[in-house]
Amino acid sequence: MSRNITPTGLRRDWGTDEDGCSILHVDMDAFFASVELARRPHLQGRPVIVGGQARSVVLAATYEARAFGVHSAMPMARAQRMCPHAIVIPPDHGAYRAASQAVMALLGEVTALIEPVSIDEAFLDVSGARRRLGPPSVIAALIRERVRREIGLPCSVGIAGSKFVAKLASGFAKPDGVLLIPRVATVEFLHALPVGSLWGVGERTREALARWGMTTVAQLAEADVAVVQRAVGRVAGAHLHDLAWGRDPRPVTPERQEKSIGAETTFDVDTADLTEVGRQLLALADRCGGQLRGKGLVARTVSVKIRTADFQTLTRSRTLGVPTDTAREIYLAARELLGATDLGGRAVRLIGVRAEGLSEAASRQLTLEEAVDDGAGARRRVEQAMDEVRHRFGASAVRPGTPIGPAVQTSTTMDASRELS
Repeated sequence: MSRNITPTGLRRDWGTDEDGCSILHVDMDAFFASVELARRPHLQGRPVIVGGQARSVVLAATYEARAFGVHSAMPMARAQRMCPHAIVIPPDHGAYRAASQAVMALLGEVTALIEPVSIDEAFLDVSGARRRLGPPSVIAALIRERVRREIGLPCSVGIAGSKFVAKLASGFAKPDGVLLIPRVATVEFLHALPVGSLWGVGERTREALARWGMTTVAQLAEADVAVVQRAVGRVAGAHLHDLAWGRDPRPVTPERQEKSIGAETTFDVDTADLTEVGRQLLALADRCGGQLRGKGLVARTVSVKIRTADFQTLTRSRTLGVPTDTAREIYLAARELLGATDLGGRAVRLIGVRAEGLSEAASRQLTLEEAVDDGAGARRRVEQAMDEVRHRFGASAVRPGTPIGPAVQTSTTMDASRELS
């Protein structure tokens, strides 16, 4: 999901020379919202927000909603105040994963040099596809047409000689457009941007650079690299100075390995009910397990994130004896972590589960339990069957039941008599 700070009046035409511009950045437009609109075409042209209840955040918004100032990661309550007539749709992560897989499979037919960087964007190196498909601009048009026709979703494409510039270009091409930045125009294009457009420049870095008089990419580029390093640090300063001059030699790297998979939820009302927390923990573990199986991965470590009513965030993790991709194993580990966490009498605002230490599922070994008793294997087959049902009928077609496994008491003083059963 792209983040761009677009200056007013930025040129849309930087030339047509495509020599050396073999890097494409394909970015889906308002991805979650677009998936929902594809399933609800009668909502086209209306302000739509994808997100949970008022205490959650916006996951995506159509451009009609964005016109009112709504953007992703904004609190839902604020978004609904800014655009009270918006239609709010709860997220369907299974549908988004399915759409992402379809898009990535299509891009893989264009070139084997594809580097997915999130669920809705990827870099492509099309240098080897030019003889077969034509110049990059033709390939970009082909991609946009096929994604629209075969999957029903819009996307924008940036074309440049480096990953960094291609990503910027796709952001400025939105919505549903293409922008080519020829190599000879790279520096001129970059120097027309505010410094916040550079990769790695967040609010704090932008403020640090501004204190040294660098608010535009041009000012950063013209500054001595030692000055930039004093402002933001030696390594970051040198990197940003290179980017300001368009120097980004990183190649497109296929099969990027994800580092973790996770899910979290914010309660509508802060809760001290551990049974309810346990139900949400199971649902989150179920989502993690489904994502792991869908990607052919297993996790060695399970971590839990707990945010209390006073906005304190606690994290706990546990390394498993054998990597897993089942919701049951993830849930049991997460429940033990929650049970061992002293919340000091505070209610829970948010709960999250994350699977870490990922590896290919092909390397997974049978546990002793599975080797001597097929019960564990049977449970895994049940979860795989649930995956199939969801793939055919949607993520809400089947849901996990009550929390599984033996009850454990928590060490929290919230309600010592309650158990997660």
